[in-house]
Amino acid sequence: MNKALVILSELNDRDIDWMVTHGNREKVTAHTILIHEGEPISALYIVLEGTLSVSVAAVGNQEIGKIGCGEVLGEMSFIDGRLPSATVKAVEDSIVLAIPRQKLTEKLDRDVLFALRFYRAVTKFLSSRLRNTVNRFSEDSHKSTRTSSHSPPIQVLSDDGCLENLSRFDLIMKRLRGID
Repeated sequence: MNKALVILSELNDRDIDWMVTHGNREKVTAHTILIHEGEPISALYIVLEGTLSVSVAAVGNQEIGKIGCGEVLGEMSFIDGRLPSATVKAVEDSIVLAIPRQKLTEKLDRDVLFALRFYRAVTKFLSSRLRNTVNRFSEDSHKSTRTSSHSPPIQVLSDDGCLENLSRFDLIMKRLRGID
């Protein structure tokens, strides 16, 4: 959920309203592939419910991670225009908010302040994801040399607004799920 907080901390209520209004709530049944590695995608996705698995062909289609509620999918392809670098498949029945790429691009082109907040949010999100990945690899490489396998949890957000953003996250997730 911390990743959702990273994004929500940058967006305002009007931004969220726009995403809810222009996005489509989609059900993704268990074992359905939402994103195919190397194939174009037409939306940016926010996971509202469920769990999805991420796999990469370069490592034998082995699962490299799980995605859950509040996570964003397709942001890298949206930002750099390249094809997805991983396959994402529903582990269980899931619900996503799909924000069509064309509508989002048009909004970004028309609304400079929205674009500023959106790109800043995605930048922080990607930075957080990269830091967590680096920390995970660093911990894995040091496990064999450490006598203790205990390490402190990684905190993505430590600012004073975390609780406010968590409450905001809960409210937004209820709206996105259609629970007013």
